Amino acid sequence: MPETQDSQYQSALSGRYASKEMLGLFSNDTRYGLWRRLWAALAKAEMELGLPVTQAQVDQLEQHLDDIDYAAVAEKEREIRHDVMAHVHAYGLKAPLAKGIIHLGATSCYVTDNADILILQRGLLLIREKLVGVLKNLAAFAESYKALPALGYTHLQPAQPVTVGKRATLWMQDLLLDVEELDFTLSSLKLLGSRGTTGTQASFLALFEGDHQKVEALDAKISGHFGLPVFPVSGQTYPRKLDSRVLNLLSSIAQSASKFGNDLRLLQHMREMEEPFEKGQVGSSAMAYKRNPMRSERICSLSRFIISQAQNPALTASTQWLERTLDDSANRRLSISEAFLATDAVLRLMLNVSDGLIVYEKIIGRRLREFMPFMATENILMEAVRRGGDRQALHEKIREHSMEASRRMKEEGADCDLTERLAADPAFGMSLGQLEGLLDPKLYIGRCPEQVEAFLKEEIAPLIAGTDAVQAQIEV
Repeated sequence: MPETQDSQYQSALSGRYASKEMLGLFSNDTRYGLWRRLWAALAKAEMELGLPVTQAQVDQLEQHLDDIDYAAVAEKEREIRHDVMAHVHAYGLKAPLAKGIIHLGATSCYVTDNADILILQRGLLLIREKLVGVLKNLAAFAESYKALPALGYTHLQPAQPVTVGKRATLWMQDLLLDVEELDFTLSSLKLLGSRGTTGTQASFLALFEGDHQKVEALDAKISGHFGLPVFPVSGQTYPRKLDSRVLNLLSSIAQSASKFGNDLRLLQHMREMEEPFEKGQVGSSAMAYKRNPMRSERICSLSRFIISQAQNPALTASTQWLERTLDDSANRRLSISEAFLATDAVLRLMLNVSDGLIVYEKIIGRRLREFMPFMATENILMEAVRRGGDRQALHEKIREHSMEASRRMKEEGADCDLTERLAADPAFGMSLGQLEGLLDPKLYIGRCPEQVEAFLKEEIAPLIAGTDAVQAQIEV
């Protein structure tokens, strides 16, 4: 059989899950295009600082930033077994006037590490865009359902009522923490700059004949060109702790996403809410009636992968030797790109799910009615005491009636008859109608609507309003 793309391994992230934008960001075109931009910026800075680099050479470099001859690169790399020098050679073929000054004074990490930082920056901006998009969707959902009572759960057991909208703000609070951490991480990004083989800048000091000010100015020009500061000190590479920081952030986002996905799976099991389900969608190959929470399950599955990836840069950062070692390279190529692609995929799923959440109000109401007599016992107790009852004696009676009502529900499959039991007990002095008046779920949701309104107004609205300025930075 002829060999095709289907006869070889294909990444599920590139084939099924990640967006074109994120795939493009981690493509060879982006990576090696940044290398050329870094070489051109270096040449221009060296020219401006008096080194023997001409404007014609800089112009030719800038004219060939994206026309990469990958065949020439591959042929040269097979010969010399060095990817950066193979690209230097291919760039020189396109810009022959500048062939002799490309990479002047630099090491491989000048292009590899500075490009990686720029890719991290753009990747985080793409992630931020999707995070805010999910928050927008959930904000609209929370506003719509801020006052709809629903059974709350602790230990996955029925507890005091909340509202559907308030529960959504719990998901949003997690994501808001992620945005705050992402913004901090973005603000802390720094370039490696032009530091040389062990971070001493010795090669550039030699080029500039001992002029320290020009060496410092070179880094300042590189920094200004790409809009990021430079690490004040480094070895040959930028600190690998930064990779750990970034992937810890992606892990944090995945934790929030998994919480959202798991909650929705539980709620779909209880038939209170569902993720979107298209008209022709098939839920099971065997059980045609099923509506499985497939998107939410995928969110949880990919999130688990992202969380596990955070271990890679932590191990890499902790095992770097002195000024640098190369056991980071192959690992970073896999762990960083895969973590970004998977996070992008998770947020794409969350955007889809959060934009089409289905709420079954009658099921929610029915579950509330089933358990409200238990939820209302404290209010019933206080009302009975107000009518002259003994608090301790009434508490014991409520406990006895509650245990029996619960037993019948579990063992006999009976409906909850706690309200009827309390109405029949003269110690409470209340009719069935009076007791049922204390069962309105809205009496037990506390400040849920007000909390939702305040959270959306004070935390989410300013974030959304300020997003446009941040998104203007995205260049992919």
